[in-house]
Amino acid sequence: MSQNPLLDFSDLPRFDAIKPEHITPALDVLLADARAAIAAVVAAGGDNWDAVVEPLTDATEKLGRAWGVVGHLNGVVGNTEGLREAYNAEIPRISAFFTELGQNLDLFARFKAVAANPAFAAASAAQKKVIENDLRDFRLAGAELPDAQKARFAELSSRLAELSNQFSQHVMDATDGFSLYLDDAAELAGIPEDSLAMYAAMAEADGQPGKYKLGLQFPLLFPVLQYADNRALREKLYEANAKRASEFGPAEQDNGPLIREKLKLAAEEAQLLGFADYAELSLYTKMAESPKQVVDFLRDLARRAKPYAEQDRAELEAFARDELGLDALQAWDISYASEKLRVARYAFSEHEVKQYFPEPKVLQGLFGVVGTLYGVRFAERQVAAWHPDVRYFEIFQGDTLLGGFYLDLYARDGKRPGAWMDDVRGRRRKGGQVQTPVAYLVCNFSRPVGDKPAYFTHDEVITLFHECGHGLHHLLTRIEVAGVAGISGVEWDAVELPSQFMENFCWEWDVLQGMTAHSESGQPLPRDLYDKMIAAKNFQSGMQMVRQLEFSLFDMLLYTAGNPDSVDWLALLEQVRDEVAVNRPPAYNRFPNSFSHIFGGGYAAGYYSYKWAEVLSADAYAAFEEAGGANPQVGRQFWDEILAVGGSRPALESFRAFRGRDPEIDALLRHSGMAPEAA
Repeated sequence: MSQNPLLDFSDLPRFDAIKPEHITPALDVLLADARAAIAAVVAAGGDNWDAVVEPLTDATEKLGRAWGVVGHLNGVVGNTEGLREAYNAEIPRISAFFTELGQNLDLFARFKAVAANPAFAAASAAQKKVIENDLRDFRLAGAELPDAQKARFAELSSRLAELSNQFSQHVMDATDGFSLYLDDAAELAGIPEDSLAMYAAMAEADGQPGKYKLGLQFPLLFPVLQYADNRALREKLYEANAKRASEFGPAEQDNGPLIREKLKLAAEEAQLLGFADYAELSLYTKMAESPKQVVDFLRDLARRAKPYAEQDRAELEAFARDELGLDALQAWDISYASEKLRVARYAFSEHEVKQYFPEPKVLQGLFGVVGTLYGVRFAERQVAAWHPDVRYFEIFQGDTLLGGFYLDLYARDGKRPGAWMDDVRGRRRKGGQVQTPVAYLVCNFSRPVGDKPAYFTHDEVITLFHECGHGLHHLLTRIEVAGVAGISGVEWDAVELPSQFMENFCWEWDVLQGMTAHSESGQPLPRDLYDKMIAAKNFQSGMQMVRQLEFSLFDMLLYTAGNPDSVDWLALLEQVRDEVAVNRPPAYNRFPNSFSHIFGGGYAAGYYSYKWAEVLSADAYAAFEEAGGANPQVGRQFWDEILAVGGSRPALESFRAFRGRDPEIDALLRHSGMAPEAA
């Protein structure tokens, strides 16, 4: 077993050596070690941090790190032979262990004893928060349930984990399973040359030289929807995307039955713990106090945003009718007509802007902003990774290593759609040594073609800054207690604060000067184009906001909808659209079937978190606006009060410590062009 790379915790994961056949033997060892550690802690009968928390953390951290590597590989190279099967086979066993851990009454008693020990009054705030969270989590894992209900709770937890994984895999398979090869470039009229080169390179890689390969991965799909003059082609790809993982495709990829089962089991799990519904359970560990508070918050935003959205829609319809000859604006026309309207109104296109954002300059600019804000520097290091495109960077303050992160930027087959950050390991003091944190930053951007670097749209740059914000939250923590260091222990509806906060710097003139270079001239972004971008910043912001509110309201209402056996989620979604939407998709659209955030990820009854945290992030960024931009002094305060403390105190306390008051919605409305004075 010493040869098993998943059991090597000396440094970074040995991605070049890990094979599917390593997974089960490694978990055999780690699960056995963790159970032995639990038994030893219980038998010792200790009542202090060192006797209870530290040995348990040692054992479970290793298990979590190894399983995290396996889960990560499943997300980024999930089509590797044998990997998916090995991962799927182990989900029930991992789920069973953590349920067993959470339901162990003897261990629960040890944590209660630590909390009751008079000496614990002198513990650090981070240690106290860990114990507080752990006592809560024992109850939420069913520790106090009768034995029969404990067993049922364990079954539910295991099956829900399986369903989430299956849902995501179905979306990935449905996305990768569609491809369209075209012979005639005329069918792709209107699409920029760099996208055409990408389509041609993808076709050639598939053994179809001279053709163009289209698909549903975002870098392949969106140029068609945004630029293709061929309306029938836009409709074809829109429809294929809208029907992913539904009854319209292969039965084995249909997520409809999984949604039904997940709703039923989530409701049962919540009721076992004494909650009225799953939404109440979800919010128990978040900033928001109740489903009603969340729904009221979302509806208040919708009330403010919908008039702007209706104006956006009316302007787009008029333009599409009068200038493009589209009498009926369909779902597959919206991105296309919007781009044409943007060009007509602001005299620039997204593609024109894209030519100023080559990957090397974007990374240079990103690292420059972070360096200015926090006084840190980045250095690339050659390490083993899961794909040749992946790079690894370390962050230093002076000569002190703070942490590192893997950067995986490009879309490819077998990679989960979207963009995300995840942790490899957290910051933690072990004796006299401090374990530095490590993170994954993953995106799905267009890859380089030929000898040219990848060029990013401004939206992609914003996405990269967003994920980097999550990474900095994890990497710049100063907490040395596992469980509340970095992103660990942060309320889910506050965890988007540092990520959304970072997006704002993508609009600053000084920042853009340092991260742009034209593909031909090498010149930075010119002032006149920047001014047009700023003028267009809130272009269709009303439509964009109500779209997010549609998703958020649907999610919260779905998990409070009553009997999950009978709820018609498509009808519910239509009711939400009646209330907030201005763009209505065709009846065949099966958006819920690929809504991985709430059915395959951690956002069930929590998608509202994006808007909730956007209030916090906009208000936090306003402190920098007041100081004139990327101000190092304000950056230090943000690091000290938000990033450094991780989950060691409630997020609202951290916000108050930074801003000196409670969050206010004004900045979000102003940034979105919806403040009263902007009306």
